[in-house]
Amino acid sequence: MCAVLRSAPLGRPALADHASQFVLLERAVEDEYRPRMLDALQEKVNAVAELVQVAAPSCARCGQPMRRHDTRPVSWVAHFGCLRARVSRYRCPACKFECRPLLDVLGVEPGRISGSLARLLALLAAVAPYPLAARLAWLLLGVAISPMGIWRAAQRLGQAAANYSDGLSQYHADSRGEGAPTHDAPETVVLSVDGCALGMQVRTQRRRRTGAEKLPALAAIEEGHFREVKTGVLLLPHERVETSPGRHSVVRRFLVSCLGDADAIFHRLYAQLRELGWLGTNTMVVVVGDGAEWIWNRATWFVHRCEILDFWHALEHAWGFARLRYGDGSQQADQWVHQIAEDLRAGKVQDVISRLKRLRPKTPQLRESLESLIRYYSENAGRMRYDEYLRLGYGIGSGAVESAHKQVVHARLRQAGMRWSEAGARRLLALRLLLLNDHWALLDRLQMVALA
Repeated sequence: MCAVLRSAPLGRPALADHASQFVLLERAVEDEYRPRMLDALQEKVNAVAELVQVAAPSCARCGQPMRRHDTRPVSWVAHFGCLRARVSRYRCPACKFECRPLLDVLGVEPGRISGSLARLLALLAAVAPYPLAARLAWLLLGVAISPMGIWRAAQRLGQAAANYSDGLSQYHADSRGEGAPTHDAPETVVLSVDGCALGMQVRTQRRRRTGAEKLPALAAIEEGHFREVKTGVLLLPHERVETSPGRHSVVRRFLVSCLGDADAIFHRLYAQLRELGWLGTNTMVVVVGDGAEWIWNRATWFVHRCEILDFWHALEHAWGFARLRYGDGSQQADQWVHQIAEDLRAGKVQDVISRLKRLRPKTPQLRESLESLIRYYSENAGRMRYDEYLRLGYGIGSGAVESAHKQVVHARLRQAGMRWSEAGARRLLALRLLLLNDHWALLDRLQMVALA
């Protein structure tokens, strides 16, 4: 008989009596110098206050000299702690306009989170849900803040970023606006665009708390209540590199996204091209799409263009017919689609269409599927010269924009159970674009926007 072998029970993992010596040293230094950094920052604020409050300012509206109305202590929250200053308020005798020059110069608001701390909290909100971002704020920054505090910082800075993006789009939509210099504009730019669905909240008005009562429950989510987020990718063909055999990556790309219609995303793509200086008089704009009419209708905005139907979407339509004809998962279907792919890649789209027209399907469902496939290939035949596109280095797939969807939208806004207000989605999309385009430093030059 075989003996039954039993493993000995595992013991509890051993723990050291305390954290490592270096970890303790790091934390001791942080605890020691954080108050000093706060004191040093307070001294600099005091120095600015002495310079600003020497003379009364002139009214920004009517230009008349203003008079000091009162001086009160004001505090706000920064990365190292709470800062305080005595702030004078001035009032214009003529038009009654009021201002507090010190707060205007510092760019802070009484009782609010300001400066680099607000930018760091918005950064956490751009990569993690608000409750998790609040925990990360404590672990990474040593700042105790509620999820609502994280939300408020992200909403205000996100609105500032969204306003900047809208303003940039409107500026470049005007033919009188000057873009970046185009003397170094590339010969070819690849533009890929697509859309994905985002779940939206269903409510007619904002919930309000009455006294100590709990907030009323959110309205039930209606099935199919979604909005489309459109995302575009701009890249240069010569900046593609082969990271491994058969696998390519791009050195640089620029992402554009919006919760809007087709015109809105193309306005933003056009503005980004002009802002980069990538749209010269002879620049060829290669537009890659999945066959949606809204893409081709707006590709005509670019005089010099090349329209490409995504190769993999073209094969998806072939797979739909093959599964009906040969059966899902059959070897015949695989071989048939493989031959279609080889011919399309070789630029033989007319041969493929002719071969499809010679087929005689026996069932109405097969006939309908075949007619749809022939119609799709015939309408897009001018966009399926894949051999020429590969020779020119344009690429034939929309993988860049599919990846962009996952990074811009899915990774943050399409987690389990998430539903968004329109304003909240727009603001968070604006922040994620700054992060993924490596433009986060732009927030330092944008003023936080008050929420309605």
